[in-house]
Amino acid sequence: MTIDICMPYWGDPGELRVAVESVLSQDDPDWRLVVIDDCYPDDSVPAYFAGLRDARVTYTRNERNVGITENFRRAVAAARSTHVVILGSDDILHPTYVSRMRSTAAAHPDVDVFQLGVEVIDGEGGARRSLADEVKLRLLTPRSAKTLRGEDMARSLLVGDWLYWPSLLFRTARLREIDFRDDLPIILDLALLIDIAFAGGALHYEPGVVFSYRRHNESLSQKTILDGTRFDDERAYYRATAALAASRGWHRARRAARLRIMSRLHGLAVLPAVLRRGTPAARRAALALAFR
Repeated sequence: MTIDICMPYWGDPGELRVAVESVLSQDDPDWRLVVIDDCYPDDSVPAYFAGLRDARVTYTRNERNVGITENFRRAVAAARSTHVVILGSDDILHPTYVSRMRSTAAAHPDVDVFQLGVEVIDGEGGARRSLADEVKLRLLTPRSAKTLRGEDMARSLLVGDWLYWPSLLFRTARLREIDFRDDLPIILDLALLIDIAFAGGALHYEPGVVFSYRRHNESLSQKTILDGTRFDDERAYYRATAALAASRGWHRARRAARLRIMSRLHGLAVLPAVLRRGTPAARRAALALAFR
């Protein structure tokens, strides 16, 4: 089973090269890499790929900037294998990533999403854990190998999204069946995963770190915290998901969506920064996320 690694690119060219080198350094050669450049304004990027001499690597550049959601769709469309990773252009695969994912997927042919162990790094590559990461890795992530299906998967992620999207391996057919939502660019990953759960899909986790996730202060999600759009999107999404769970008779998932414990705690955790630097709309949205 070849693993397709499809990378929607927009960002720092130096971090992009580090990410690509991490793919080239895999101890299992059965992979393909497709980089889809969303018109990032740096001539060194196409020049870098032109200099690579590896038939497994393909670089394409969009004719115009299409934005995050559409470029993610193009990444999924570029997959040719049964399994695909949507890799962030600033993240790093450890040398055993492909071999571990291939063996895990082979052992669980009926699973749609795979998460292996992740470490969090900062912009310079040093170890870093935000409060959200501490909660994810210490409290929410299972302690041992575990498979979650249907309502169990939905409830677990609605309590708190403990997955790291760029590290996930997906069954390509399921990913194409579900698709991304145009109205949720900031939490499109969680929305897609919950949709997989509602479609009867399954998630498998195994410990053992094979991936470095890079967390930046100035990411899109951080900016939307300070203007309030992330909080508004989250409240609307959880409300709609609670209603959908109720219509299915998924009472535990409905309760998790209504309580949205980790979402509220996140709102409280960032509230001091929002009160200092956020817009008036962001302050109102953060208070509503935490307390309503």
